[in-house]
Amino acid sequence: MLANILMFSQLCFSAVIAVYFLLQLRGQKSGQNAMAKESRRELEKLHALRRIQLTEPLSEKTRPSSFAEIRGQADGIRALRAALCGENPQHVIIYGPPGVGKTAAARAALREAAKNPLSPFGESARFVEMDAATLRYDERGIADPLIGSVHDPIYQGAGAYGPSGIPQPKPGAVTKAHGGILFLDEIGELPPIQLNKLLKVLEDRRVFFESAYYSRDNKEIPKHIHDVFQNGLPADFRLVGATTRSPETLPPALRSRCAEVYFDALSEPEILSIAGNAAQKSGFTAETEAVAAVADYAQNGRDAVNIIQTAGSFARCEGRQSITRADILWVAEAGRYMPRMRVFAREEARVGTVRGLAVAGVHGGVVMDIEATASFQKGRGGLTVTGAAESETVSFGARRLSRRSTALSAVENALRYLETACKFSGEDYRIHVSFPAAVMADGPSAGLAVCMAIYSAVFTVPIPDTVAFTGEVSPKGTVLPVGGVMQKVAAAREAGVRRVYMPMENAVSIEMEGIEVIGVSHAGGMISRLSENADFTVPAQTACNFSGLS
Repeated sequence: MLANILMFSQLCFSAVIAVYFLLQLRGQKSGQNAMAKESRRELEKLHALRRIQLTEPLSEKTRPSSFAEIRGQADGIRALRAALCGENPQHVIIYGPPGVGKTAAARAALREAAKNPLSPFGESARFVEMDAATLRYDERGIADPLIGSVHDPIYQGAGAYGPSGIPQPKPGAVTKAHGGILFLDEIGELPPIQLNKLLKVLEDRRVFFESAYYSRDNKEIPKHIHDVFQNGLPADFRLVGATTRSPETLPPALRSRCAEVYFDALSEPEILSIAGNAAQKSGFTAETEAVAAVADYAQNGRDAVNIIQTAGSFARCEGRQSITRADILWVAEAGRYMPRMRVFAREEARVGTVRGLAVAGVHGGVVMDIEATASFQKGRGGLTVTGAAESETVSFGARRLSRRSTALSAVENALRYLETACKFSGEDYRIHVSFPAAVMADGPSAGLAVCMAIYSAVFTVPIPDTVAFTGEVSPKGTVLPVGGVMQKVAAAREAGVRRVYMPMENAVSIEMEGIEVIGVSHAGGMISRLSENADFTVPAQTACNFSGLS
């Protein structure tokens, strides 16, 4: 009897167990079926989304695919080729304003390098592009798309090995770019912590990870994870960083590891070429006056393409295929585009007005009129300077220094020198020097132009518009070297200037077709050479002593 009861109990228990596992199996299959249905629905939605496609943006159609299609950057492309396309490619930083082809040039460099049998870049070399301004990272090391991270088992997303307590390394962009190029746009915006990590990777050419959950003695950890923690992930790539910032704002530790390449602001003919190409690729015809109007407002290639696209869409809404000048002007007004600042050289000479050269922003040169007036008032003279700030603040890393404006210093140095050389007193002349308000006179490089403007105003010597000046002048008349001379000379040539006087140290490296560059080491020598070149005639009544100065 007891044996029968036990047997019956076992049968009941087995039946319950069987029913339980049967229900579990049915539930699992039901769950799998539900997941499969949900997956099919989501997949259908995804396919439906992919079937919806808008027209290709004009910016994509006009994006340069080779060096030959990039306008206005012959010197920059030459330097980029030298840095990346040889047998020993370097890390590179490309400086330049937005919309001038920095990213396109980096892509073209990798394509060209892959064709060079001496280059270490293979045909499968990847171009990994990231925007440093949007890179995020977690201080705990959970997420780092640039360097890579470790998903520890306690965190969500630990992966398949998480339930087993195994840390799982996740490669970042530096490993994905292994054997190719990592392009970081706006590299100047990279957070300092990320930058320090990146510099370490550049040195080691590997990425090392750490985790409190990793143990060399843990036999359950797969071999490939042991390999990653012990030997690191490969990260042998070449960094190409692009920035619109000026070089001095980037950390010296980064700059010292990279070749530096400079892209210039686009000139008017280059903007015209880009605008005409954009109109052609968009299927529109554009009047010559319309393309010329684009160059009046576009500051870079991206602006030119956007203006053409908007004007073309407006024309098509009215049933037209041709873009007119009126369309471009309407777009410029609606988009609040600022007109391009132009200064054209005139043949006549003017008293007290001199062409000075400056750097606008970071990368573009500009020609500016520096004006001076002088009236003789015995013992009641004085100096007035307008258009320049009284003081300026300069940053040196964490330090900030407030100092007197270097533009004002340039005026005072020039006046002190002329007082000595020409034997007159500034206290007997009411002198007014004006810098154009639209141009930030940054630095002392206006010294030569200011010197000539004051000299012209005091002694009524006309200075032709076809002559321009750049260089710092000391109180003793010594002409000191300045920066940005290539951009300045290019701007002068575009404005119709035929001769530029600049410091001797700068002039020796400048050769540009269509304009003469003359180097001088002393302001007195410059004035003498101006007379020799018939740019003006030194009046006989002046008592200036320029003899023996070169």
